[in-house]
Amino acid sequence: MSVDDERDRLINRIGELQRDLGRFLAQRRPPSPLFDSNLTMRQLSVVMLLSYQDSASGQDLAHYLDVGLGTVTGIVDRLVGHGLVTRREDPNDRRVRRVELTPAGRGLVERITDAGLADFRHLIGLLDTQTLRDLLSVMDRIEAATVALCRQDAS
Repeated sequence: MSVDDERDRLINRIGELQRDLGRFLAQRRPPSPLFDSNLTMRQLSVVMLLSYQDSASGQDLAHYLDVGLGTVTGIVDRLVGHGLVTRREDPNDRRVRRVELTPAGRGLVERITDAGLADFRHLIGLLDTQTLRDLLSVMDRIEAATVALCRQDAS
């Protein structure tokens, strides 16, 4: 087996394990706030994007979601209706409306994140100390690869 074949096999197996882990965690009780939110995937994508940025324009959101401005308007309208986002005028360009999370939107993101972290901590708490050391080493490498990928995407 070539090195490339082995890498592909390993990457595929890791992907399968990640999918299976996600399925397992999705079935846990109580259900994650992610599923209780009654948001579509696109609405949730906007909420999560805004949790990493202070605000975004409709154009930014359209680019991020790869949809038209009309679609973004409908998504944002529904999120405003849920009380999760608000629109405001851009202080640098009055023609542009910025979308940002409300306190309720930030609270939803926090509940989703906290629930996922609690599930993960519970799961890894079942591992022995050496496995935790090994996992930390791998996670450090994944973080470094993520930073490199972000830099690559920015250029």
